[in-house]
Amino acid sequence: MAALLPAEWIKNWEKGGKSEFVQLCRALSENRSHDNMGFRDIQQALYELAYHVVRGNLKHDQASNVLGDVIEFREDMPSVLADVFCILDIETSCLEEKSKRDNFTQLVLACLYLVSDTVLKERLDPETLESLGLIKQSQQFNQKSVKIKTKLFYKQQKFNLLREENEGYAKLIAELGQDLSGNITSDLILENIKSLIGCFNLDPNRVLDIILEVYECRPEYDDFFVPLIESYMYMCEPQTLCHILGFKFKFYQDPSGETPSSLYRVAAILLQHNLIDLEDLYVHLLPGDNTIVEEHKREIVEAKQIVRKLTMVVLSSEKTEEKEKEKEKEEEKTEKPPDNQKLGLLEALLKIGDWQHAQSIMDQMPPFYATSHKPIAIALCQLVHVTIEPLYRRVGVPKGAKGSPISSLPNKRAPKQADSFEDLRKEVFNMLCYLGPHLSHDPILFAKVVRLGKAFMKEFQSDGSKQEDKEKMEVLFSCLLSITDQVLLPSLSLMDCNACMSEELWGMFKTFPYQYRYRLYGQWKNETYNSHPLLVKVKAQTIDRAKYIMKRLTKENVKPSGRQIGKLSHSNPTILFDYILSQIQKYDNLITPVVDSLKYLTSLNYDVLAYCIIEALANPEKERMKHDDTTISSWLQSLASFCGAVFRKYPIELAGLLQYVANQLKAGKSFDLLILKEVVQKMAGIEITEEMTMEQLEAMTGGEQLKAEGGYFGQIRNTKKSSQRLKDALLDHDLALPLCLLMAQQRNGVIFQEGGEKHLKLVGKLYDQCHDTLVQFGGFLASNLSTEDYIKRVPSIDVLCNEFHTPHDAAFFLSRPMYAHHISSKYDELKKAEKGNKQQHKVHKYITSCELVMAPVHDAVISLHLPKVWDDISPQFYATFWSLTMYDLAVPHSSYDREVNKLKVQMKAIDDNQEMPPNKKKKEKERCTALQDKLLEEEKKQLEHVQRVLQRLKLEKDNWLLAKSTKNETITKFLQLCIFPRCIFSAIDAVYCAHFVELVHQQKTPNFSTLLCYDRVFSDIIYTVASCTENEASRYGRFLCCMLETVTRWHSDRVIYEKECGNYPGFLTILRATGFDGGNKADQLDYENFRHVVHKWHYKLTKASVHCLETGEYTHIRNILIVLTKILPWYPKVLNLGQALERRVHKICQEEKEKRPDLYALAMGYSGQLKSRKPFMIPENEFHHKDPPARNAVAATVQNGPGGAGMPTSLTVNTVRLEEGTTEETDKLKEKSQGVVKVVNKAVNATPKVTTSNGNSASNSKIIKEKDDKDKSGKEKDKEKKDKTPAATPEMKALGKDGKDKPKEERANKDDKAREIKEKTPKSDKEKEKVKKEEKASKEEKSKTVVTIVESKSTAEKEREKEPSRERDVAKEIKSKENAKGGEKVPVAGSLKSPVPRSETSESEREQKRRKVDTHSSPSHSSTVKDNLNELKDSSAKHYINHTTPTLSKSKEREVDKKDLDKSRERSREREKKDEKDRKDRKRDHSNSDREVPQDSTKRRKEENGTTGSSKHSKSESPSDSPRLNEKEKEKSKSKSSGKEKGDSIKAEKMEKSSSGSKKESRHDKEKTEKKEKRESTGGKEEKKHHKSSDKHR
Repeated sequence: MAALLPAEWIKNWEKGGKSEFVQLCRALSENRSHDNMGFRDIQQALYELAYHVVRGNLKHDQASNVLGDVIEFREDMPSVLADVFCILDIETSCLEEKSKRDNFTQLVLACLYLVSDTVLKERLDPETLESLGLIKQSQQFNQKSVKIKTKLFYKQQKFNLLREENEGYAKLIAELGQDLSGNITSDLILENIKSLIGCFNLDPNRVLDIILEVYECRPEYDDFFVPLIESYMYMCEPQTLCHILGFKFKFYQDPSGETPSSLYRVAAILLQHNLIDLEDLYVHLLPGDNTIVEEHKREIVEAKQIVRKLTMVVLSSEKTEEKEKEKEKEEEKTEKPPDNQKLGLLEALLKIGDWQHAQSIMDQMPPFYATSHKPIAIALCQLVHVTIEPLYRRVGVPKGAKGSPISSLPNKRAPKQADSFEDLRKEVFNMLCYLGPHLSHDPILFAKVVRLGKAFMKEFQSDGSKQEDKEKMEVLFSCLLSITDQVLLPSLSLMDCNACMSEELWGMFKTFPYQYRYRLYGQWKNETYNSHPLLVKVKAQTIDRAKYIMKRLTKENVKPSGRQIGKLSHSNPTILFDYILSQIQKYDNLITPVVDSLKYLTSLNYDVLAYCIIEALANPEKERMKHDDTTISSWLQSLASFCGAVFRKYPIELAGLLQYVANQLKAGKSFDLLILKEVVQKMAGIEITEEMTMEQLEAMTGGEQLKAEGGYFGQIRNTKKSSQRLKDALLDHDLALPLCLLMAQQRNGVIFQEGGEKHLKLVGKLYDQCHDTLVQFGGFLASNLSTEDYIKRVPSIDVLCNEFHTPHDAAFFLSRPMYAHHISSKYDELKKAEKGNKQQHKVHKYITSCELVMAPVHDAVISLHLPKVWDDISPQFYATFWSLTMYDLAVPHSSYDREVNKLKVQMKAIDDNQEMPPNKKKKEKERCTALQDKLLEEEKKQLEHVQRVLQRLKLEKDNWLLAKSTKNETITKFLQLCIFPRCIFSAIDAVYCAHFVELVHQQKTPNFSTLLCYDRVFSDIIYTVASCTENEASRYGRFLCCMLETVTRWHSDRVIYEKECGNYPGFLTILRATGFDGGNKADQLDYENFRHVVHKWHYKLTKASVHCLETGEYTHIRNILIVLTKILPWYPKVLNLGQALERRVHKICQEEKEKRPDLYALAMGYSGQLKSRKPFMIPENEFHHKDPPARNAVAATVQNGPGGAGMPTSLTVNTVRLEEGTTEETDKLKEKSQGVVKVVNKAVNATPKVTTSNGNSASNSKIIKEKDDKDKSGKEKDKEKKDKTPAATPEMKALGKDGKDKPKEERANKDDKAREIKEKTPKSDKEKEKVKKEEKASKEEKSKTVVTIVESKSTAEKEREKEPSRERDVAKEIKSKENAKGGEKVPVAGSLKSPVPRSETSESEREQKRRKVDTHSSPSHSSTVKDNLNELKDSSAKHYINHTTPTLSKSKEREVDKKDLDKSRERSREREKKDEKDRKDRKRDHSNSDREVPQDSTKRRKEENGTTGSSKHSKSESPSDSPRLNEKEKEKSKSKSSGKEKGDSIKAEKMEKSSSGSKKESRHDKEKTEKKEKRESTGGKEEKKHHKSSDKHR
């Protein structure tokens, strides 16, 4: 601090220093603004002056003079100077320099006249005083001061011993104890008391104490005593009252003492009137705050220990010890705890309504510590009762209830009573928060608070208030939620199973949205129980009790256990249900008893149960898949099953659960659809199962009543209420459509998003679950929503597909009921408008209503596909297909009859039942009769409906299929966009698709080739089967089954076939340009040929099945087994195909037994069923009229391939291509070549199915061979039968690999183009005449040449194999010939639309080819097409050789030679007979063969120009592959060759050239003679070799 006295002043003191100092002191004294600062500065100035004197810089007299001048400036200046001397005294006494001490003494002496002696005596040291001469002896002075202090501070003045008189106290008590009811006032009494104190010399403090004592005894006179004490306190010090009260409390603080409640009350009232401060009194009370905190902590620890004990498993020996310890502890506890005066005071404060002070006491303690003491809780409850009374009387009292009004507190300082909800916020909510869980002590208050909450919610939800009020209400609402969370629910937990409170609470809860409720339950379950020691204990006890009940719960004791569960659930539902659900997840057999035992729950508990279920489902710690990652976890399945059962049986709100499923779907998780599936199944009675019998399926195609009676496994009863509940939940929360759309989108999500890492099997399961739930849910909506609801919610089809990205099948599935509803309502409107009752009128109205409803749909569907699609099928056809159902197509009469008969049997049983009481009998009979009438009425209604629909379709059908490209393309579109997506949608849709195809056929729909459609469905099922999920495979199987059923019906009887297919356009085999579908009988496929075709289809199915079974792929095997099981009634029918399948399935059983048990089970199941069908299988020749098998005609037949005969174009092309494909695999199949021979034999058997029944010219070679075969011994025929069976296998494999290389589309293209060519080629009359002439000319030639060509060809091939170099030459020759023919090898893509112009020069070529067709090809139906004759012959011959060569051994060749002679003799005889027969046949065949010529030739010409692009595949394959493949076999063959064979081979080469179709007629004639020579030798040998190979195999 800077010096106030500069050194210059001291030096020039007399000159100016003195006056400067005086001025400074004056200035400091006058500066009063900062009082404290001025005082300090003066102190410093005086100190510095005195210090200069002490140091000798200034004389003491100079200083004393100036101080004399300054002293007048302030009143307290002498005291300031004394302080300065005191400080200097201390400082100088410590100094060693004596001079400074002397200077100080002299200064003080000089200033004695300025400061009084008494002040100096107070402040200076006794020794200094002695040296100044102010006291005589310092020692005596010290003793004297000690005595005075003791007397002042430590000696009591005992008033009453001498001066106080007892009479005064007697009078005082009489004064205070008199009757105060008159007009005696406190002021009057106070005057008397003052007189008594004065007169009798009473101690005022003791008088106050007596006043308090009397007040304690007369608590009713508050109005008298409080003012009295207040007035009396003016005479005392403020602290006196507090000290006296504190002294009173201290008196009771002995361990044995108990503070009287009257004292607490007096203290409380004095506090309330602010006569004492709480802080002053609080310190006098025991126990201390830290003791309370420790006690609270101890309680928590104890609670946790109790929990641990309950959860621990205690062994019996330990149990006894534990019990003893517990007893000891309890005894210790029974010792009475010392009085808690703080809580006593708190209780008194609450009783008188002093909420502010009570609150501040509670704030000093741990939360809920105070209210955990029952008296305090009850006191606080009482205060709340009083505060809410007016509001409760106004809004809370239920109608009809009287209630007992509560009077308000007499105390004016008590909290203001609440008259509005806004007032509750001020005090009541706060009080409740302090109460917390201890509101449980007063159930009546609990009910009142809840009722107020209910009344508030009513007001809150009414919309009449202003914006400001709304904001206030929002705040109040959040307060109410907080109170519910912190007070009401915890209190319910501590109540002892009070069901009424639970129901009362639900009255308020049900007004909250479920989101708030679930939030509250979540807090209650997961947080509340940890907040308080009492709740911790309750939780542990509840779990313990729940364990006890669940251990004993069985189906038999559901009722008593249910009651116990009910009791336990009233107070602690969250804890109980959490435990129950954990048990259900482990043991699913508990589901039924638990569901039954939940009937004693309250509404609140059901709601809590719903929350607990959702929480359990959403548990993030639980895995949703089993460890093998292929199946959904059992806990999830159990929970889902429980959900369904419990939601059906009890009125639980569904919104939360449904929203949870929707949210999971939004997040791309479909596991939880299991829950929705179960809920819909149980609540609405709509089952989704793939295991439906055909009877059930049939029933499902009827009306609602028939569905309910015959369509489901479980008899679905009493679902009306539950399905209504489910519907309401969906509509109220707008979840119906979102769930549908999410499921529809999630189907693909399962595969592309969700299923990324997952096992294929699980992905399939999830996809099925998603799809099935969609079908089930959609079915529920369709049957339960009203037309208005449905139409209002489901958008139009184009919006569904384009905006919501719903797959088309699902979109139509959702829209279908809407169309049906719409049409029926329009139809009803039209009927009402006009009363015409004629059937025609009705039909007309129906058709009109259909047009009205469907017209916008026709427009809408156009946007769903590319414009190209609508060239082939019309939008109308597309929409019709997708909008109809089985209900519209057929009436299930047998189902109706079945159910009616069941009811009749039931009624008879009721009549016969003697024990049934008559009134029950009557009721049951009435029920049955009513049902029967309903069913009959429904049947009649459906019959009328179906007739109307068929009339409508009859009118529509002409515009259905436009076929602007080709009929083949049309069929492709129809299958691709209609049949395939829908047949795997649901079981009923599968049946519908099959029926629809049949219906389109029956309606004689233009441009629809039934034959093609069925062929495409049966021909190659590998791809479709492989891409199905498990359930889709089952549905696809059903579809195939229904298709096969139709085909089998036609196949079974000529009469049926002629009636249903005879002259229908669907069975035309020549596909002319659009519009030329004529009724020419000759164009139709006749019955026998149809049977051949059916056999071909069966063969194709076998081929595909065996391929799938051999892949080793899980999906292929599983799916084909499912499909095979489904089509078992109609396939296999042919014995050898059945045996092939049986062996393959048997192999699967052996292989999969250990590896994949589910496949093993499927295979075993199918195997057993297949065996049981065996007696119904028939040999092949009974299945279709099969000429005696021509085993030696292999080369000829192979040209056609296995299915080459008697089929529409595409069929033949397909099979040829398949056959070619097999050549690629010769290497792999060397070892299996024996089997391959059989394949070829099989092919032989498969080919001549269609022989001459349709009147084709039969080739002589064929006939001769057939005759030869008649001579075979019986033994050989047996062999042949056996051979048929295994014939399937290798070729299946071949198909499989071929199939992979050539996708379906390619095949389709080939079909399309083949058909298109035919359609575009009208026939000319000139050409027909030419052909007839050629026919006559070539008849004789044919008979001579056929056999030689065929046989020489096969021999030539063998020779070629034996000589590699020669083979290469031959290959070159072939190539050059092909190039000469117009470059077939390199086709150019030509326009599909432009037919090739005919040139004159090609006429002779056509004749030549015509002749070849007649002579070389095996008899085929008129529609058969050869890709390229020469090439085909080459490839097939090579193909045959590849497979057979290795099997011929030398020993067998020798045997052949022996038999040769005999055979050749027989053959010459037979040939003569056949020649005659042939001439007769040929006359009959002119008409057909005429038609064949231009067809074949134009087809060939088009291919040469390259229009059929896809045939490139087959053309290039054989010539290029065969030589390469054959090289390996050449070496094997070489060793076997002999000189004779070499000689033959030269001729063979010539044969080869001629048979491959050179254009020059002359060369052909030259070689005829060679062929004749060759015929005997090679033909016989060939035949023998064939038998050899089959022998060897056997």
